[in-house]
Amino acid sequence: MQGGGLSGFQNAPVTRALIIASGLLTVALGARGKSRLLGLSYQDLTKNPRVWRIIASGLAFSSTPELLFGLYLLYYFRLFERQIGSNKFSVFILSSGAVSLALEVIALMLLKDSKFSVLASGPYSLIFALFVPFYFDIPITSRFRILGINFSDKSFIYLAGLQLLLSSWRRSLVPGICGLIAASLYRLNVFGIRRLKIPGAIASFFSRYFASSSPGPSGPLRRNIAGNIASNMGRQTQRNYRPATVVPPPEPPAASLETLVSMGFDENAARQALTQARNDINVATNILLEAQSH
Repeated sequence: MQGGGLSGFQNAPVTRALIIASGLLTVALGARGKSRLLGLSYQDLTKNPRVWRIIASGLAFSSTPELLFGLYLLYYFRLFERQIGSNKFSVFILSSGAVSLALEVIALMLLKDSKFSVLASGPYSLIFALFVPFYFDIPITSRFRILGINFSDKSFIYLAGLQLLLSSWRRSLVPGICGLIAASLYRLNVFGIRRLKIPGAIASFFSRYFASSSPGPSGPLRRNIAGNIASNMGRQTQRNYRPATVVPPPEPPAASLETLVSMGFDENAARQALTQARNDINVATNILLEAQSH
């Protein structure tokens, strides 16, 4: 699960577009020596506002370490686009970005005379907005200890996020916190924003020009999953058939079933996947993700 399921950008065209835009802008502005000029400030928004500067500051990182950590986290979080579909994921990105920008403007107005007066450039707010569904919707599947300290399979993602959050110290804290607040408002469905949809023309554009070349549907994960899992289980049963007493598989635990359903999977498909995985929730999640590609 922690690997993000399917390889590459299959069924994640919006994430692919974000990563390409962020990477190209960072390299282009860095090559021209303008990366240090990025970052929103109170003066930029009030005295000399420029749309291109706001867009560039929201996508381009100012240093190579920030770029590496940021793109790694964006690539990992493509998992959520596969879970809810590109349309809903786009609504999440646009709404979180707009709310975060409004919160950043308010923060700059309140902190214009402090050391927080210039914010770090890069998609900090979008990345940390994605930590909200990561915290609530991705289960911990394994725990381990290193030098007496407890870790889980989610710990390394949190550590990468912490490194990025503190990369520019005060300048990166504000956009990161604004992103967390914006995603929390989206999760609470403030003003019914989760019911919004991206126009079909825009969705088609991203699917056409940024979709992976690998075959597979781009809709939500629950589409056709039950049928694919059933056929896979049937083939596996035929291959493994032995003329002996068949031991019935254990009943899937209610907690594991609820966890998969809360992640957006169909209940019947989740039950079949858990049965096939012998109630290993990590294996079951990978089965559900792989079933989408068939």
